[in-house]
Amino acid sequence: MASRDESAERTDRVLRISQLDALELNKALEQLVWSQFTQCFHGFKPGLLARFEPELKAFLGLFLWRFTIYSKNATVGQSVLNIQYQNDLSPNLSYQPLSRNQKLWYALCTIGGKWLEERCYDLFRNHHIASFRKAKQCVNLVVGLLKLGGLINFLIFLQRGKFATLTERLLGIRSVFHKPQSVREVGFEYMNRELLWHGFAEFLIFLLPLVNVQKLRAKLSSWCVPLTGAPGSNSTLAASGRQCSLCGEWPTMPHTIGCGHVFCYYCVKSSFLFDMSFTCPKCGTEVHSLQPLKSGIEMAEVSVP
Repeated sequence: MASRDESAERTDRVLRISQLDALELNKALEQLVWSQFTQCFHGFKPGLLARFEPELKAFLGLFLWRFTIYSKNATVGQSVLNIQYQNDLSPNLSYQPLSRNQKLWYALCTIGGKWLEERCYDLFRNHHIASFRKAKQCVNLVVGLLKLGGLINFLIFLQRGKFATLTERLLGIRSVFHKPQSVREVGFEYMNRELLWHGFAEFLIFLLPLVNVQKLRAKLSSWCVPLTGAPGSNSTLAASGRQCSLCGEWPTMPHTIGCGHVFCYYCVKSSFLFDMSFTCPKCGTEVHSLQPLKSGIEMAEVSVP
């Protein structure tokens, strides 16, 4: 019977990450409510709320506590994640809500503790008497011990998965599911597709820099568009010199590489520096020598209608 109860508790145990997410959601809600509240005093004198800021935050905290913990036994973050608090001190195995004393002590420890800490720091900052210094040291010692206790409790929580905060451990309240959890089914088809796609993308990123795209494009162009006419003849140069064989524009400082095609000087020079085995994209002729186009051929090319 005891083993059955332990297995049921292990099945219904709230995940650690869910409890931590609930705490983060609570902090985000408090900041959102405070920011919305301060926007109401946007047009007033600056610093109007600074004097009573701890009391106002405590009032908003009590307002949230009244409609969450006190009435529903769960914070807003827990309600979103299907979690609520249970009285862990009760001997009954069934769900037992928090007692009235536990709810009041929870508000006193969380809301009252924050208010007392902020108000004490504000009080000690404005007074520099020796007696206040001793009181400040005592308060700092108490706050440090509470922080240390919270750290130790968090380490125990990571090991056992119960009581995410020191307040929960001291009051004997723990997180349970509000409704029974259904069996979690995880499909790995989507993950397999993602892994396959990422592996293929990484392979392409590694392979593409090794491929000489310009040389491949020139080779394909030489196969698709065979050269017509006798290479090296002046008439061919004059006919094909109307555009650069690389950029397709009017050739600037026209040059030839020993075939019947004309190139811009910067186009063919940069291509040759990039690839020492550069070939003509039209006919596939390798670069033997880079020579400027003769003036007679250039003038004949210009006169072509």
